[in-house]
Amino acid sequence: MGATGIRNRIRELRFHAGEMTQQALAERIGVTRQTVIAIEQGKYSPSLEAAFKIAEVFGVKLEDVFQYQGDAEIEVRHND
Repeated sequence: MGATGIRNRIRELRFHAGEMTQQALAERIGVTRQTVIAIEQGKYSPSLEAAFKIAEVFGVKLEDVFQYQGDAEIEVRHND
């Protein structure tokens, strides 16, 4: 699995949620701990359903958890 163009704040949000463990988050959204690790490290893009569930667990909007970085890179290449 390579890096994705999506950045996330899951680790930060887990910290602010009483230092929630990756295992606890995984159980709440119905995935494995390894999946949470891969998403958190930007090595795997979650399904849309999992992304919404993650945002719901933390009580924030989807865009407060995930940010797509690909457009900025494309824009730079077009201006070269």
